[in-house]
Amino acid sequence: MDKTQQNFAIMFADVAGSTRLYERLGDQTANQMINGAINLASTLVKNHQGVIVKTIGDEVMCRFSSADNAIQCACEIHELMEKQPIQNGAGLVFRIGLNWGPAILKEDGDIFGDAVNLAARMAGVAKARQIITTEFTYNKLTNVSLISKCREIDCINVKGKVEAISIIEVMWEPNDVTRMSTMISDNLSSFVSPPLTLLYQKNKHILKPNTPAFTFGRDAMCDLMIASSLASRVHAKIENRRGKYILVDESTNGTYIQMNKQSPIFLKREEITLQGKGIISFGESIKSHNKFLLRFNF
Repeated sequence: MDKTQQNFAIMFADVAGSTRLYERLGDQTANQMINGAINLASTLVKNHQGVIVKTIGDEVMCRFSSADNAIQCACEIHELMEKQPIQNGAGLVFRIGLNWGPAILKEDGDIFGDAVNLAARMAGVAKARQIITTEFTYNKLTNVSLISKCREIDCINVKGKVEAISIIEVMWEPNDVTRMSTMISDNLSSFVSPPLTLLYQKNKHILKPNTPAFTFGRDAMCDLMIASSLASRVHAKIENRRGKYILVDESTNGTYIQMNKQSPIFLKREEITLQGKGIISFGESIKSHNKFLLRFNF
């Protein structure tokens, strides 16, 4: 069988939380929902001149000849899924990994090689609603708007590479991209927030202003695993934006938060600025006997 080597942007888009969906809704209903999500993503791939290589269960693998098209497609997949109605009490989201590099294109349309393996690894790094790629993809971007959405979050060592490579997160949500305003005073722009202390059961975590987004959920890949059946696979995260710690809910069941002994607030796909000290509960109301409470203070 003939084989050729070409450069591609390779993307893996994986439906996040599919295992729990099958457990909760049963094989037939979950399979219908996942297939629907895969079909939506596949349509966007084709609209951006991409080629579907294959679908593997809850994952679609595709290739693009343009890094710009690949990143734009990944952003629009997340945007489209945000607009989809909740079905059977669940909202589906993807986690997406990409990489640019040479790959062997087989006659049957399949591709393989180190660049493909690295793209799959980026998909494994990505959490729900994230787009994770490499410096190789970033270096091929020409669209200024897409370049502005990228931020380096880590470096990893890769077999065959002498130096560690940069891992890039694409901030696809409009409010994720930092906008500088001429109205911001020098004092405000130079403000450095104090560390945030998190207490969960017997664990203590200190978040500093330069700490990347800190995630919570049932998935073992989260920074703090919440072993509650009511917590989503990737339930929520805390980000530091311009000197403020922001709690962002990304869950199915929502997040409850009580700050400074005031009345609890319920978040559902919403965010709030943390103040003083308080309690966070994942997927259920705040109760004294709840062993999955997270406490925070400055």
